[in-house]
Amino acid sequence: MAPPEQEPDRAVRPIENSMVTDLSGTMSYGDYLDLDRLLAAQHPRSSPEHHDELLFIVQHQTSELWLKLMLHELRGARRSLGADGLAPALKCLARVKNIQRTLTEQWSVLATLTPREYAEFRGSLGSASGFQSAQYRAVEFILGNKDAAVLTMFEHECDAARVLGELLESPTLYDEFLRFLARRGLDVPAGVLERDVREPWTFQPALVPVFRQVYESTDTPWAIYEACESLVDLEDNFQLWRFRHLLTVRRTIGVKTGTGGSSGVGFLQRALGLTFFPELYAVRTEIGA
Repeated sequence: MAPPEQEPDRAVRPIENSMVTDLSGTMSYGDYLDLDRLLAAQHPRSSPEHHDELLFIVQHQTSELWLKLMLHELRGARRSLGADGLAPALKCLARVKNIQRTLTEQWSVLATLTPREYAEFRGSLGSASGFQSAQYRAVEFILGNKDAAVLTMFEHECDAARVLGELLESPTLYDEFLRFLARRGLDVPAGVLERDVREPWTFQPALVPVFRQVYESTDTPWAIYEACESLVDLEDNFQLWRFRHLLTVRRTIGVKTGTGGSSGVGFLQRALGLTFFPELYAVRTEIGA
């Protein structure tokens, strides 16, 4: 007779003797991350508190943290380009692209919120709306979609107004990249290099031949080609994020007016027409023509 099967030993991972367990008077994980404040920063406004409002708050708070890191990396890339450091700039952009993918995937979590569930606490938002995100505006500013009128919306937020004012007055990531190309000997038009950086970027036809040379010449350093494609990746990712945002809003509230007074889906739809680096797309029509 075969012996009865024995139950496998339960997996145990004991704490190792070398691990710090006495956290008195030392830096702990919670201390380093300031978790007491971070985890206490979720304040549902519905009464009685609706179960799904925490999801809505956490979704948007984590998005703001990722936007903070994205802006940090975009500033780093801009700074490196200004110092002719293309390699560290590309490293920053690689991180930005992964942040963008994370932000886009996050919409799938919010999409689990049904229209009925959201309707039950939506009124608690008052006039709060995502288009009021100062960090989102800051990311758009550093990428070239500048609008001085936006600053009036943040007059009551001193830090946000200061950041946006600084970004309005300073070169964009694209400006610094074009200046870098000019220093590397490419024929970037003087009018582009001397433009008023406070203005939103508009399509510059004279730049298309410059990028055609980059893409068609076998003498182009690979890192410059890679930088161009990284900017295209960044814009593609931004458009995917916008589109997922639009789809999530449409499945949750249909075509209702946004809480902040926008047209909702219509407002988001128009954002899909915005572009940061139009010449990098236009050049594709010219290559091989």
